[in-house]
Amino acid sequence: MMSDGALSQAEIDALLSGVDSGIGASTATMSFGSEADRAALEKFFSSTAGALASNLSTLTGASVTLKGPFVAFCGQDNLLNELPQTVTVITANYTSGFPGEHVFIVSEDAAKAIAALMTKEEDINLDEMAMSVIGEVVSQLIGTQITAMTDKTGNKSIASDSPAAVNISKDTVVLPAGDFALMTYQLDLGDGNSHSMWEVLGSAPAGDIAKSLTGGAISAPGSGANMQMPNMGMSGMTMPGMQNMGMPMGGMGMQGMGMPNLGPAQMQSVQFPNLFPHKLTPQESGNIGLIMDVSMEMTVELGRTRKLIKEILSMGEGTIIELDKLAGEPVDILVNHKLIAKGEVVVIDENFGVRVTEIVSPMDRFSEMG
Repeated sequence: MMSDGALSQAEIDALLSGVDSGIGASTATMSFGSEADRAALEKFFSSTAGALASNLSTLTGASVTLKGPFVAFCGQDNLLNELPQTVTVITANYTSGFPGEHVFIVSEDAAKAIAALMTKEEDINLDEMAMSVIGEVVSQLIGTQITAMTDKTGNKSIASDSPAAVNISKDTVVLPAGDFALMTYQLDLGDGNSHSMWEVLGSAPAGDIAKSLTGGAISAPGSGANMQMPNMGMSGMTMPGMQNMGMPMGGMGMQGMGMPNLGPAQMQSVQFPNLFPHKLTPQESGNIGLIMDVSMEMTVELGRTRKLIKEILSMGEGTIIELDKLAGEPVDILVNHKLIAKGEVVVIDENFGVRVTEIVSPMDRFSEMG
């Protein structure tokens, strides 16, 4: 029987007994999948929330907490009704393993808070640099999720596109067609303010992940429906005209047709190469040697500052520009405009030089962007 859109008392009770999702009651009404699929997704993604919060804390330097998610199956209208007018959308579709749509959405205020923590800037604008920083943050979160998903499902081919972030009106947000799985988190960036963060999975990856978690059948790549192979046994099968040929089909198996019984198919797991760094072979060392003479631009940055256009136009000889670094503080060493090290300024034979004092780790590079 089709529902008129109203919730029954049983549905209301089920919603009240669950976690506050931060979304409307209509969103929590499932329109594809099963309750077992929904529960499996919620259990798995909840188990990764602690690791995601830990990664965010490391990246931002703040004490980040992440609660949830509450998982619901819904459509575009349900989610769009819950979003603020302007949001930051980070798209990172799965390309293999469980291919399909994968999107993160946060409010504009949450995006500014994350970018400000990463760049150590106040009153930050969500420009191209800020979007790049937020994309790097989400990339770290997805990497954590994929690692956990690989361990849980045994699927070693899971990969996704590099996250692409954009700050847009909710009216222009592109969501998966039809119904999808929606994970709603509550994010606290250490300031006591709770921000909603939404993670969207298209029906195909959501269904495939749920089936892998519950031990069910996996749908074909790019398909949201589960594949079920019909029983191909010939017993009881009658074909028109065969009776007249003196060939009764009832009860005849494949062996009766002259075909050997091959038994059940033997499945073997695929062995993938180790992805961890390894010692270079002589051939690989030789390949790297081909680019050893390539020149790269190295610069030393004393500091940065922001000025209004009218302040820049009013500059003249003798103008002093105050930078954001203290006297004696290490300067930044960049290669092709990417931070790689820090050092101190020295004088060598009347020329300036820089003594390297620290090699910057990849994690620190993210926190220094901006």
